[in-house]
Amino acid sequence: MAAQAGTIMTKKQKKTLYRILVTAVLLILWHFVPLQNPWRLFLYLIPYGIIGWDVLRKAVLGIKNGQVFDENFLMAVATVGAMVLGFFTDGEEGGYLEGVAVMLFYQIGELFQSVAVGKSRKSITDLMDIRPDYANLVGEDGETETVDPDDVEIGSLILIKPGEKIPIDGIVVSGSGSVNTVALTGESVPRSVHEGDEVISGCISENGLLKIRTTKEFGESTASKILDLVENSSLKKSRSEDFISKFARYYTPAVCFSALALAVLPPVILALSGREVSVWTWVIRALTFLVISCPCALVISIPLSFFGGIGAASSRGILVKGSNYLETLSKVRVCVFDKTGTLTEGVFAVTEVTPADGFAEGADAGTGGKSMSPETALLYYAAHAELYSTHPIAGSIREAYAQRAEAPDPSLVTDVTEISGHGVTAGVGGRNVAAGNRKLMKRLGLEVPEYDGAGTAVYLAVDGSYAGRIVISDRVKEGAAQAIRGLKAAGIRQTVMLTGDRMQAAEHVAKDLGVDSWYAELLPADKVTKVEELLTKTGDRVAFVGDGINDAPVLSRADVGIAMGGLGSDAAIEAADVVLMDDDPRKIALAMYISRKCLRIVFENIVFAIGVKFLCLILGALGIANMWVAVFADVGVMVIAVLNAIRCLKVPSGTQ
Repeated sequence: MAAQAGTIMTKKQKKTLYRILVTAVLLILWHFVPLQNPWRLFLYLIPYGIIGWDVLRKAVLGIKNGQVFDENFLMAVATVGAMVLGFFTDGEEGGYLEGVAVMLFYQIGELFQSVAVGKSRKSITDLMDIRPDYANLVGEDGETETVDPDDVEIGSLILIKPGEKIPIDGIVVSGSGSVNTVALTGESVPRSVHEGDEVISGCISENGLLKIRTTKEFGESTASKILDLVENSSLKKSRSEDFISKFARYYTPAVCFSALALAVLPPVILALSGREVSVWTWVIRALTFLVISCPCALVISIPLSFFGGIGAASSRGILVKGSNYLETLSKVRVCVFDKTGTLTEGVFAVTEVTPADGFAEGADAGTGGKSMSPETALLYYAAHAELYSTHPIAGSIREAYAQRAEAPDPSLVTDVTEISGHGVTAGVGGRNVAAGNRKLMKRLGLEVPEYDGAGTAVYLAVDGSYAGRIVISDRVKEGAAQAIRGLKAAGIRQTVMLTGDRMQAAEHVAKDLGVDSWYAELLPADKVTKVEELLTKTGDRVAFVGDGINDAPVLSRADVGIAMGGLGSDAAIEAADVVLMDDDPRKIALAMYISRKCLRIVFENIVFAIGVKFLCLILGALGIANMWVAVFADVGVMVIAVLNAIRCLKVPSGTQ
């Protein structure tokens, strides 16, 4: 056990453990030494001083600084009182053993909770490893200099070697490799990066030499912002934590004065009534009352529960900016989503290729003798006609053709003419090709079937005949449908999608994912209005999930704002209360699971600790509970509550 303890304990914790062991050994030895006062008092003062000097010191400092009523004061008064009683009664009422034992068990409990807090901090300290210590700055002469990341300006060139942390957000200008993002996203699979890809600080380069052009200053980079969010999360306390703080503020002085009254009033009343009085009996009851009343279980376990919940969430790539947001998240019953970049990938992709009847015959006449299917041939003509266009739709068509066959051949393209608002015409392999919207087809005198589905249709004509259409739309994110199902299983009563996109596109995505209701063609201000309507009509807590800069106002207005951290804009992340570092919407249900588990454990600890405390306080006042019961009511309850609190750290591996 000692070897194991040495690997998990700090130097301070190990010193406390040694003090506990020495005190326990001395207590056992002194129990068999037949000495009378004052030598007996002197012997017991040795273990008492070893185990209790720091508590006494804190109690004195608290009195000196005007912060009298805390657990150190309660323990000091109770144990010193027990030692004094042992001296004057020669062990008949209270005693040295009880005084030292109470302090010993209190320190055992404190050590236990200190180790538990250390364990709950582990996921946070693991996250702190993303903080870069240096940057390899590449000068104009090509020489590399190791500098502080704070000294690197935007637009600078930095070098990342295998095994090094990326210190600042930027774009890869040369090199390729894989980066480990587990500390940021919780995702264990490395991500491949190539020239032109964006990379974020805090990731570790696993292989390959990368040169990165910085796009942000160090203080504004992802790693710095994440660390700032986590480090400041404890400043935003939940209602439960505020309740415990206020409770302890009034509770501790109340029990101190109650203990004083218990020691003084009954003996005075009994003496005035002419009955026999044992002053020591009532003093012992008062001291027992003080030990029982110590609110350690509540003061320690409640913040520890929230800290554990935030730590568990961060280890899975979910950053919660404060325990107040974790508490509110557990009460959310309506979840509102932005569409583009949240439920969809936010990039155009070819989702449908429909050749016209008769296009199959002679489809590959202009392909240089290459045999291909009608669908591939349609993509071939479109990709070559759109070869020089910079429009995102043109890029998605070229990419789709390249995935099926090969990259377009510029030598086959001639006479490119772009017609504003209509499309493009070009010669492709000796054939006249036109690609664009229905206006272009109408301009060419062609009648084409109308398309009213989701996405944007690009119509093609080859040699004056209608050849078919290609539909480009925003792809639904992998796991988006599972995320909606997971939220409904988690007790979300209503899912809503808000988007500025066309009604047809919104309806298609909403029905595909199983969203309860949707609103399209909205401006940012319209989204805020819709969320306010939901807040008023439902009376439930509302969460909004978004990623774009236009989502920042509604993220701030919702009860809980959830932002996509990987692709999300800085403004959205800044305005949000919860950040999903890997953009996976399935993590929303996981965050709610963690928050509800955390709040359930907090409630269990509050009910258990207060219930046991008040029961033992009554028993102590009546003289039924002795000092050993008081030890259980203080240390025992604290240990049980802390054990329960660290359950917040555990998230089942299969939970999404």
